[in-house]
Amino acid sequence: MRFMIIVKANKDSEADMLPGPELLAEMGKYNEELVKAGVMVDGAGLRASSRGARVVFKGDTRAVLDGPFAETKELIAGYWIFNVKSKEEAIEWVKKAPHPAPGHDTNIEIRQLFEAEDFQ
Repeated sequence: MRFMIIVKANKDSEADMLPGPELLAEMGKYNEELVKAGVMVDGAGLRASSRGARVVFKGDTRAVLDGPFAETKELIAGYWIFNVKSKEEAIEWVKKAPHPAPGHDTNIEIRQLFEAEDFQ
């Protein structure tokens, strides 16, 4: 089963601030552990929404909105893709993660991905 592990944005991530060297080292060590265990498929931090855009679909029309986007709590600052046996295993791995944004209350969301066999 694959799961997307979603790290929510905050004021600092939306200011395009990089984590300090200690947190980067902790995350690097955590990511290495995930890779060695065969859990991590992919993962990355995302630049601030001010560097992004949205395409809004309304009927047959498309409108482009450039960032930044106001609702920080709805934005994603980073993600991992895990390949694990269960949601419970994904939860256990997330509980081992370093706090992604010290000084901020943070939620990390865990969502299962659809697989090809789900559509058959």
